[in-house]
Amino acid sequence: MFLVQISGSTIILIALVVLAIIIFFSTIKIVPQRSAFIIERLGKFRITLQAGFNVLIPFIDKVAYKHTLKEQAIDVASQICITKDNIAVEVDGILYLQVIDPSKASYGIDDYRFASIQIAQTTMRSIIGKMELDKTFEERDLINTNIVEAVDKASDPWGVKVTRYELKNIVPPQSIKDAMEKQMRAEREKRALIAESEGQKQAKINVAEGDKQELIKRSEGEKQKRINEAEGRAAEIEKVAVATAMGLRQIADAIGSENGIDAVNLRIAEQYLGEFGKLAKESNTIILPNNLTDVSGIVATATSVLEKVTKK
Repeated sequence: MFLVQISGSTIILIALVVLAIIIFFSTIKIVPQRSAFIIERLGKFRITLQAGFNVLIPFIDKVAYKHTLKEQAIDVASQICITKDNIAVEVDGILYLQVIDPSKASYGIDDYRFASIQIAQTTMRSIIGKMELDKTFEERDLINTNIVEAVDKASDPWGVKVTRYELKNIVPPQSIKDAMEKQMRAEREKRALIAESEGQKQAKINVAEGDKQELIKRSEGEKQKRINEAEGRAAEIEKVAVATAMGLRQIADAIGSENGIDAVNLRIAEQYLGEFGKLAKESNTIILPNNLTDVSGIVATATSVLEKVTKK
């Protein structure tokens, strides 16, 4: 009987120790970094616990809500949206938000994550409904900005700040994909033909410009050649004239010297006989002057002419 009572006391003691441990741990609350705990006392909001060590009154204070203060990335499920040109596209995205006021996030709305997703989806449907299909691919930034503004304005009473929204995919129907692919292929072929024609055009321009430059250079070369030839002929004529003048001057000087006339008479007789001999060789028909044997008369005539010229 005594052993049974000792065992009972031990059990009671153990139970008290366990109860004390439970009360101790329920009294102490350690909040992690970038987190916030909402404390209620007897069902009423009391305080928001920040990161660190905190002490509560057991069985009176309790942790009603736990919130992370980190930025959260929420996947917005894909949905069907109708564009302005009546094309159904499947659109999804990612919403980024952050809890700014934990008490408003606890008591301002039941589930701020679900509510933010619903507003993002309805806003997305509204914005895409005002755009044509081609614009939805071009105006992604505009769509993201409008969704952020709409969700951020609605979530302000919830103590939530929406930082950004990003569209992930805009998926049109398969028939539209095929039509877009054909359009893209036609556009690529068009650009290729334009590029090829531009290349041919530039090549022809280059060839024509080369021919033009060649003709210009050739004409300039021909011009310079003719100028050089003309200058050469002029120089030649000038040299011949100077030489002729010098020869005539020397002949005149020689004629004016002693026995000059006799030398001239001899030279004229020699040239006359020499030219007459050539005439006999070059032609079968010869016209002979009446005074063929009168060489002295011919020489005298030439001498009289030369004397007149010398006097002048």
